[in-house]
Amino acid sequence: MGESMSPEQIKIEPSWKQHLLPQFQQDYMHSLRDFLVAQKKAGKVIYPKGDEYFNAFNLTPFDRVKVVMIGQDPYHGPGQAHGLCFSVQKGVRFPPSLQNIFKEIHADLGLPIPTNGCLSHWAEQGVLLLNAVLTVEQSKAAAHQGKGWEQFTDAAIRELNEKREGIVFMLWGSYAQKKGQIIDQKKHCVLKAPHPSPLSAHRGFFGCRHFSKANQYLEAKGLTPIDWSVPE
Repeated sequence: MGESMSPEQIKIEPSWKQHLLPQFQQDYMHSLRDFLVAQKKAGKVIYPKGDEYFNAFNLTPFDRVKVVMIGQDPYHGPGQAHGLCFSVQKGVRFPPSLQNIFKEIHADLGLPIPTNGCLSHWAEQGVLLLNAVLTVEQSKAAAHQGKGWEQFTDAAIRELNEKREGIVFMLWGSYAQKKGQIIDQKKHCVLKAPHPSPLSAHRGFFGCRHFSKANQYLEAKGLTPIDWSVPE
């Protein structure tokens, strides 16, 4: 991302690199890289690990995206974040929003509540688990907001909106809905609900049935539905 960084050095899945390469050459991305380097030099602990910043993109290539979930920030506790929104690494207690997502899947599809919160099985099937901001400082929620990541993830959403069609966007809460307002609802399926956090889930996230609705839409397009279970 710095001045000398060649395309070969950018560690992001090739199809996404093709669509997002211009972003890496922009000033905001150089500033973001300098900020992250300075934070690490100052001894700050940053989540997720460096090789997991682009995990959502790496597990879900551009042409395979079927569903997009938009989160805000990575989790800021030890061992939680690994680059997929709402997901935690195996063996880590479910954060409350994730617990509520599993409750809704259980109510909607009858699937059992999983024993682990790692959502990479979804990502591998085409669910882009995209946080708006891709890094955070330990114990400091939102510490990296406004540093440039939002522009980068807006570009990713814009590319999907323009170059693909028939994607399901799940926009939970006002933040995701604002970020997703550019999506063309004639080309894509946009599902909106309150955020699954305990503060708002009872206002309509529970009962939204987004998981069955997404699958009905995909099946109507002749696509394989998503298996919303989480393997052991």
